[in-house]
Amino acid sequence: MARRLEPDPQTWWERYGHRLESPPEQVDPWPAVAVPAPRRPTGAQGTAVPVRGPTTVVAAELSEEAIVRPRDEVPPYGWRRWVHWWTGGLLDPGPGGDELARRALLHRIRRPLLDTHRIAVTSIKGGVGKTTVAACLGLVLAEHRGDRVVALDANPDAGTLADRLTGEFTVTVRELLRDLDRIHSWADMSRYTSLAGRLQVVASEQDPASSDAFSREEYEHISALLGRFFDLTVTDSGTGLVHSAMAGILELANSLIVVGAPTVDGASRAAKTLDWLLAHGHSGLATDALVVLGHDRVSADVDDRRIRAYFSARCRAVVDIPHDPHLATGGRIELARLSDRTRDAFLQLAALIADRFPVGPGTAVPPGRGARGRPRRVPGDHVLGGPTLEE
Repeated sequence: MARRLEPDPQTWWERYGHRLESPPEQVDPWPAVAVPAPRRPTGAQGTAVPVRGPTTVVAAELSEEAIVRPRDEVPPYGWRRWVHWWTGGLLDPGPGGDELARRALLHRIRRPLLDTHRIAVTSIKGGVGKTTVAACLGLVLAEHRGDRVVALDANPDAGTLADRLTGEFTVTVRELLRDLDRIHSWADMSRYTSLAGRLQVVASEQDPASSDAFSREEYEHISALLGRFFDLTVTDSGTGLVHSAMAGILELANSLIVVGAPTVDGASRAAKTLDWLLAHGHSGLATDALVVLGHDRVSADVDDRRIRAYFSARCRAVVDIPHDPHLATGGRIELARLSDRTRDAFLQLAALIADRFPVGPGTAVPPGRGARGRPRRVPGDHVLGGPTLEE
C-alpha cells in the first residue's frame, strides 16, 4: 500500500489556519456612556435631603381633589339654582350670601365636643313654646352633628316633649330610674328611649301622681347615666323654677335657654326668670343665657325692638323664632316641614350653643362659673334693682 504523503505545513496553514484564530471583535456603534449619580442636596446641618424622581408619587397626592374631576356646585335653591338648571351648568352663579351664612352656622354647630354638655331649656311661664324650642334644638343638633344627642323631658307635670317628637310613652323616665343598676351597655340604654330622626328621646311620666316625685337626686342620677352614653343632653325642665328637679337641672347645666315671647306677659316672665336666677346664686348662668323669643303671638302695639335690646344687655344673645304654621299645629315636629326662616333661626340657636363648647380637655364649665361650677361675679352682671323691663 502506498504511503500517504503528509501535507506541507506552510501550505496547510495558509489554507486552514484562519479557522483556529478568534473571530474579530464587533464594535458597538452606540457605546454606553457612564453617567455620574446626581448629587443629593443637603440640609442646613449637612444631612441628606430625600430626592424624589420625576415619576415618584406619594400617597398624599392621591387625594380626592387630585384624582376626581371637579363638578359644578349646584345652588340649593332660588334663582341661582334655576339659572344653573336652565343653562345646563354653563352659567354657574355659585352659592349666594344666605347659603354661605348657613354653611358658616353649620361649621360652628359641628365644633368638636370634648366632654358631656348639658343644655337646660326653661321658663317661669307656660305657653311660650319652651317644649317646642327644646324639641327643635335637639333635632337640629342631632341632624348636623356626628355625636349622640338625647332630649330629656324633666317636666314633673306630664310633659309633652315625647308627644311632639315620637308619640311613644310606653317606657318613661320612671322606668329608667327603676332600672338604673341594670343598664351597662348601649343596647340596655336604647330600651328606654325612642327615636326621632337621629335624636334619642326620654319621655316623662304621664301620671301626675308619680311624676311629682321626680326629685333633685333622681335627676342627678338620670343625668349621670345619660352622660355615660350621650354627648349632648337637652333638658326640657318644665314650667316654673321651684320644683325639686329644677335645683339639680340648674346645678348641672352648662348652657341655659330662657324662653319668652315679644308680648307684655311673655317678656316680663322671661325677665323674672333671669331675676330669679340672680337671686338664687346662678349669676353665671343668667349672664351667659340665651333668650329665645317665640313670635306665635305678636302685636303691632308692642315695641319688640326694645324687648330685644333689653335682653341683649342682660344675657349673651337673643334669638327670634318666627311664626311657623307647622309648629303652630302643636303636633309632631318634622324639620323638613319647617319654613326656611324657622330652620335658620334654630341653626343660629344651635351655633350659639356650640360656641360655648370647651376647646381644651376637661369638664365644660360655663363662663361666669368657677372650676367647681360655683357662680362668680362677672363684670356687667345684672343685679336686682337695676334696669327693668317696664310695660
